[in-house]
Amino acid sequence: MTGKTMALQALLRGWPSEAIDMTQGAFERAKDVAAPRVLAFTKLIEARAHGRAGDTRAAFRALAESEHLIGRACPDSEPDWINYVTHTRMSSDAVEISRDLHNPKAALAWNNQAAATPAGLYTRSVGLRLTVVGTVHLQARDLDQGLELGHQAVTILSRVQSTRALDYVRDFTTALQPWRTEQRVQDFLHHARTELALAS
Repeated sequence: MTGKTMALQALLRGWPSEAIDMTQGAFERAKDVAAPRVLAFTKLIEARAHGRAGDTRAAFRALAESEHLIGRACPDSEPDWINYVTHTRMSSDAVEISRDLHNPKAALAWNNQAAATPAGLYTRSVGLRLTVVGTVHLQARDLDQGLELGHQAVTILSRVQSTRALDYVRDFTTALQPWRTEQRVQDFLHHARTELALAS
């Protein structure tokens, strides 16, 4: 299903409307022939795109469909390349969807269902997740927890070269705006700019 891959790229490039059209078209073409986990991933991308577009109802409808399809998946009949689409992966993406919809209560509930971040594992995916959860805490007006996760994310992401990582950190720093006059926030912003060569 190349449509879902193209849809994901459209989403990451900031074109959620195009991503929605692509995922819906891909799903309709494949719904009677593709494995449930493949269809679940398509719906997950659609949910993320609706989240970016600010459509709460459509996002959570697509997310519920993705969860249902994951529940129907049979490991013995699914292609190996799609095995990473699990309830844990879906829950992790649901945190990001809820963040985009400015719904920290839902985001934190989904985060409790996602697998805990392995201690000491320095990978881009861990750093990205920390920025997302940190942003959620800021949306919930918890500056202390948000900054703690932000510092952890910068430490990890300073070790990788990734445009996507910089975008996620920028989302986090944007969420810090209500506290921009506080010294510890200014210190964090200086630290992030220094470690990541982040534009002011």
